[in-house]
Amino acid sequence: MGCSTFANYHGAAGDRARPRVREDAPFDKICYIGCGVTTGVGAVINTAKVWPGANVAVFGLGGIGLNVIQGARMVGADKIIGIDTQPGQARHGREIRHDAFRQSRTKSAETMLCRPSSISPAAAPISHSNASAMSQTMRQALECCHRGWGESIIIGVAGAGQEIATRPFQLVTGRVWRGTAFGGARGRTDVPKIVDWYMEGKINIDDLITHTMPLEKINDAFDLMHEGESIRSVVVY
Repeated sequence: MGCSTFANYHGAAGDRARPRVREDAPFDKICYIGCGVTTGVGAVINTAKVWPGANVAVFGLGGIGLNVIQGARMVGADKIIGIDTQPGQARHGREIRHDAFRQSRTKSAETMLCRPSSISPAAAPISHSNASAMSQTMRQALECCHRGWGESIIIGVAGAGQEIATRPFQLVTGRVWRGTAFGGARGRTDVPKIVDWYMEGKINIDDLITHTMPLEKINDAFDLMHEGESIRSVVVY
């Protein structure tokens, strides 16, 4: 973790950046755990602390959002609603078996502008937005939350210089707005544990790695990502 991905050389900070994992785990699968899986699952378990029977809405069904769904299933959430503007994400989302998929009719990039009536009133949205998404989505995710106990967890970024805002009333009436980095996970201990979950069949990684390609085709991987045709691509070199 914490590596300069495209650098020719990198100095790793001991065990904090290089956790030891079991030797029988395939590198071309568990490489995904180093960010997307840990962030998504960790946001549910560590940050939101979703409880059995809770309702969860996930804004953005990309490489992190689908792992939010996996985490919600693991802890026993009752209703899980996936929200995305790209029809292709519905196909991948259904493979993770979330309860409902709602496709936005807006023209926002990869997240849906959700109205409170779109989800169960007890839902606790976990909002994932990438750099092209509108920060307004983050506000609406908060305002979808139930008064008194609803929580909205922000994962990712909203572009350079963008700000998020809401009326104080939304927070005074009990909603909680929080962010999470790396899903609140501790790399040295949590990453090996998630690798074990994968090897034991508790979480699905294989279906979320939609493309594998050699290093010379790395630009194709970026194109697939921007077009919404991939969840994660693994580049082998």
